[in-house]
Amino acid sequence: MATQYATFAGGCFWCMVKPFDLYEGVHSVTSGYTGGHTVNPTYEEVCSNTTGHREAVKIEFDDDIISYNELLNIFWQVIDPTDAGGQFYDRGESYKSAIYTHSAEQQKEAEESKTELQASGKFDLPIVTDILPAHPFYPAEEYHQQYYEKNPGHYERYTVGSGRAGFIEKHWGDPS
Repeated sequence: MATQYATFAGGCFWCMVKPFDLYEGVHSVTSGYTGGHTVNPTYEEVCSNTTGHREAVKIEFDDDIISYNELLNIFWQVIDPTDAGGQFYDRGESYKSAIYTHSAEQQKEAEESKTELQASGKFDLPIVTDILPAHPFYPAEEYHQQYYEKNPGHYERYTVGSGRAGFIEKHWGDPS
């Protein structure tokens, strides 16, 4: 087994777990905070946009089963990569999209993937998702972990109400 890590910020972390959790080779998806200057931040601190952190997910995966590039493709299909002010209903620095790379190889793959998406013509606006070196990752409070399983009704209403589900369907088709 070749265990690797991928870290992605894509707005509300509640919506970023399920898309990755469904794939063979993904061992865990942890909601948390990264990219900022506050050690062990709380949800309230991160949402205040004073910590420099973004809501993110850290994915532990076996790259013999699922590649980093496959994870990048999933990531692009669950965010709005053209939104520099947040994601969908959630606005501010803590909700901006980013790829946090754990190696030079991940950096290269992320840059190539972003360039390919821009060249695809799928979006009329520029792709503005940041690509940054991985920072310390702080797991979010337990009630945020696996939110889609703990609160399926609220999760579904949120993904639709925030505009995320409609955006994904418009740009990538029906996920079912």
